[in-house]
Amino acid sequence: MPVEDGDIWRISVDRYHRMVASGVITPDDRVELLEGVLVNKMSKSPPHRIANGKARRVLEALLPTGWYLDTQEPISLDDSEPEPDVVIVRGRTEDYATAHPTPAVIPLVIEVADSSLRRDREDKRRIYARNGIAVYWIVNVADRLVDVFSGPSGPVLTPDYATTTTYRPGDAVPVVLAGTTVGSVNVSDLLP
Repeated sequence: MPVEDGDIWRISVDRYHRMVASGVITPDDRVELLEGVLVNKMSKSPPHRIANGKARRVLEALLPTGWYLDTQEPISLDDSEPEPDVVIVRGRTEDYATAHPTPAVIPLVIEVADSSLRRDREDKRRIYARNGIAVYWIVNVADRLVDVFSGPSGPVLTPDYATTTTYRPGDAVPVVLAGTTVGSVNVSDLLP
């Protein structure tokens, strides 16, 4: 039986937080909140796991003082609480003891895509653009490339990024934090 949008009960980020705090949603529940809907998180293949680990290692080496890297941890957005594969955050992890990082302190979000490619290209791209995430990377494991989206539209009718640049093995992807290029990463260093 097809589900109509009117049949879906959407929840706020606040309500989602209360559900987590009360134990209704537990760490064993493989879900994340996207546009007010609880959706199953995609399973991770070995290539996904390897690409995620490689991204973490190369990016941590580039981070200047005052920034840290999180992997597969929640960030709070307007109507979503995704758990990106990699996120760069201003400050220290201890600065977020009472609330998850928000777009104001997140210059870069990375999703590693294999089975999740459609969701990352469409849903998460729209969510990140609407929330003003400055730079969004998709490490596309299957096609062996990295798409970099920049210039988020913010909250408009059809949120998107103004610029998309595709990098292939042999190319270097610039790492931009708060408008400053802090280094670059070879595409080959991100792929399994």
